[in-house]
This record gives sequence, structure tokens and C-alpha cells, in this order.
Amino acid sequence: MSALVTILDDEPEIRAMLSDALTEAGFRTMAFARAAEFEAALRRTTPDVCLVDLGLPDRDGLSLVHRLALEQGAKIIIISGRAQVQDRVTGLELGADDYIIKPFDPAEVVARIRARLRGPRPSSRGQTARFNGWTAHFDRYALEDSEGQETPFSHAEGEVLRLFLESPRRLITRAHMQESLGGGAGESFDRAMDVRISRLRTKLREDPRNPRLIKTIYGAGYIFLGEVAWD
Repeated sequence: MSALVTILDDEPEIRAMLSDALTEAGFRTMAFARAAEFEAALRRTTPDVCLVDLGLPDRDGLSLVHRLALEQGAKIIIISGRAQVQDRVTGLELGADDYIIKPFDPAEVVARIRARLRGPRPSSRGQTARFNGWTAHFDRYALEDSEGQETPFSHAEGEVLRLFLESPRRLITRAHMQESLGGGAGESFDRAMDVRISRLRTKLREDPRNPRLIKTIYGAGYIFLGEVAWD
């Protein structure tokens, strides 16, 4: 069955344009003008990708993105007229997988969706990894510390964390991250990775000036220095 893409945008022209382009590309679609209708539909079905506008009439789009990132397994792509760098950074910090600025070419949206759905290559590892007093539960998107306290992480953050945990003590270049995780290349991808790594460091209670686990190798990439065991 083809992937299901939900479209949440209060502009009927945008909804129609995206629905037509995605249907022609072979996707199934559901379109909504209000967050309340969208959230009601999520209780009955689970989309593969959620396209979310930030300027909604009945809900703050950023808070909705944050909740989706923590509770849904779907990829989240923000489509917004807010072009400021801080808006893009905030959206990515809250768990979005990508950010597309209006006006846009529908073909670009289709390409971004396909890239996100390709995502990381299938893993032969399990759903639980233990490292340096932490346990990562990828089945429920949670980090558990040595005392059993859990901190949720988003699907996008989980992709990056799994990549590190599957390749400990090995240099992971930006090019390798882009190839493994999918998404658009260039400044947008680099900024998204910077945001997700920063948030992972915060959740792992790392000293931002001297992180112990996720080390930046300037001009080359990153190395994860933990000892990892998979269940």
C-alpha cells in the first residue's frame, strides 16, 4: 500500500495543490484545514508523513509539531511562510524532520517526502541500546537514565542517536549522515543535524563546552565515544 500523507493547512489552494501533486506521485492523502480535525483523524489512522503549516486558525503550529514528534511515528515536514532562520531552527528543535518555505514548487515537496521516507537504511539491531548508564528505547522514543528516569526524544532525534549507537568510536561525516538519514543536502540539512545533536547532548546531560559522548571533529564530522550494547 502506498504511503499516507496528511496535509494540514488552512489555505484551500495549498491543500488542493499538494493533494493533486501527491496523488499524481502515487501517495494517498488526507487534507485538513484545522488542527482539531487533523488530531481527530490521528486517533483513527497513522500517517507516514505529516505536512504541517504553522499558521493555523485554531492551534499553535509549533506546539502541534512538538506533540506529533513525541507521540507519532510519522515524519513531520513543516510548510510555512515564516522564512526567518529562527523559525526554521525552532521547528527543527521541536522535532520536525524538514522545513519547507512558502511559496514552493510541489515537485520539491514530493522529492522531500520521498527522501524522508527512504530515511535510514533498515537496521539489524534491536530496539534497545545500553551505553554509559543510559538506555535508549527506540520502540517508545525514550532515554532512560541509571535511576530509571525517562526523557522522551523525537523520531528525528532517534534517527541520529541510532546512527551514533550503531557506529561507536568511528568518524561519522556529514556526507555519511546525509546518505544514511536522507533529506535535503546543503545548509538546511546541516542546520537540522546541528539542532538534533545539540538536543541529544542536552538530553544526555552533556557539558556543551566539553561533551563526553558525542564529540565534534571540526571539519570532519562526529564520533560517539560510548560503549554500546544492544538488546
